Amino acid sequence: MIKYRADYQPPSCKVVSAGIDISIHDEHAMVTTTLELSRVNDMPFVLNGRDLTLHEISIDGRLLDEADWPVVPEGLSFIGLPDSCVLRVRSQCHPQTNTSLDGLYLSGGMYCTQCEPEGFRRMAFFPDRPDVMTVFTVRIEADKSFPQLLSNGNLVETGEIDAQRHYALWHDPHPKPSYLFACVAGDLDLAADRFTTASGRAVDLHIYVEKGNLNLTGHAMDSLKRSMKWDEDVYGLEYDLDLFQIVAVSHFNMGAMENKGLNIFNSKFVLADPETATDEDLHRVESIVAHEYFHNWTGNRVTCRDWFQLTLKEGLTVYRDQCFSADMHDEGVQRASDVSLLRAAQFPEDRSPTAHPIRPESYREINNFYTPTVYEKGAEVIRMMAGFLGRDGFRRGMDLYFERHDGHAVTCDDFITALADANDCDMTPFQRWYMQAGTPRLTARRDAGGDGLTLTLSQSVPETAAKTARDPLPVPVRIGFVGADGAAVSTRIDTPGDAAVDAQAEHVLLVDQESAT
Repeated sequence: MIKYRADYQPPSCKVVSAGIDISIHDEHAMVTTTLELSRVNDMPFVLNGRDLTLHEISIDGRLLDEADWPVVPEGLSFIGLPDSCVLRVRSQCHPQTNTSLDGLYLSGGMYCTQCEPEGFRRMAFFPDRPDVMTVFTVRIEADKSFPQLLSNGNLVETGEIDAQRHYALWHDPHPKPSYLFACVAGDLDLAADRFTTASGRAVDLHIYVEKGNLNLTGHAMDSLKRSMKWDEDVYGLEYDLDLFQIVAVSHFNMGAMENKGLNIFNSKFVLADPETATDEDLHRVESIVAHEYFHNWTGNRVTCRDWFQLTLKEGLTVYRDQCFSADMHDEGVQRASDVSLLRAAQFPEDRSPTAHPIRPESYREINNFYTPTVYEKGAEVIRMMAGFLGRDGFRRGMDLYFERHDGHAVTCDDFITALADANDCDMTPFQRWYMQAGTPRLTARRDAGGDGLTLTLSQSVPETAAKTARDPLPVPVRIGFVGADGAAVSTRIDTPGDAAVDAQAEHVLLVDQESAT
């Protein structure tokens, strides 16, 4: 089925809180979801579910007869719920045979989850959409052969059930959507450290790895601490829980996942021996650890209203991890690396049959849109807006974005509006980048004569397979002049229709027409 951005409908119920009880057994897992609901509108309230066995439904403690279970192809659809109620659903999943590697699955002797974008529904019935954000309390129960029982947030308590089984209770005070849920049950080694935030709060840092890999976690731990410090220094963003956890295992199906407070990585992006690893390996670990950590604010605290807005969190966070790497190392080398990846991976995609804008208008399968366009081109669009506003202006915009939208699921337009409002300027031309596919070609022509130099900047936007509009795209161009002695020369820019810009060594011009002189 094709989904369209224009068809978005808000959820019919607010999920005030969610209790998730996971009991893992040898051949299955029983999962009970307890949802405190507040009705918003009269539309059906849908709990998505896939490949699950339904055992029980109750509303405010009243069990529904099996004949009254509101089963629909996508899961459960409730009509006429009270204005407020507690909905409880008990179901069974089979992680041992879950070869999709979405939801809860067993691999390499360890249970773990992958819920982005729509994996939670393979573990339990839930409104599995990014605009349903709620506070999770999670209880995990398993055999003691799995000594680590991990989930999001802060650990509340652990205990024994009997001689063979134990449990752990976790609470995350920050609302999040289901795609950021995570749980792990395994037998792992732990590397522990601590970070003190700018406000003086101590945060425990845990990296869990498979047996025998403990000596390879030092670089990742140092990278994590540098990332936390950088986010404080550059954006004023502190970590918000008492504990930050990374689980690194060789059989994780994704590269890395930013689950709130419990990042899960494939071990190749965490483990590194500085004595034998290449510079490229060390840089990759540092960059990916930083990327997933930076999602704590750009993606987790403020998330996407729907999956059409994916570049809102991914493009912005790629830009942030690129800037972090530039600050940690050589800015020029990092920029060359970023552009090299863009030219090698994204430019060809813009010329291909799968060309699409960074914010698509429709999709058949959302997993197909985790693309270089959404990530790398999305980061370049953020970079252009940051360059247009300047360092201080972009920071003002980011501050307003978090002030307005912390704890909410929002859109790319909301982000652009925050940048514009914080700087009292018009950012609407940049919205074209979110609607159009294609790589524009910029041409510069100069004519020297008299007392000055005439510079004409022209652009052309190619036709693509996406058949989107081909309007001129806003491109900030930084211009400077160097004299015969190699020193910067101060110049004054006269743009037709605009006031003259005072003499300075560098200018930023916004080219948003087919031709500008």
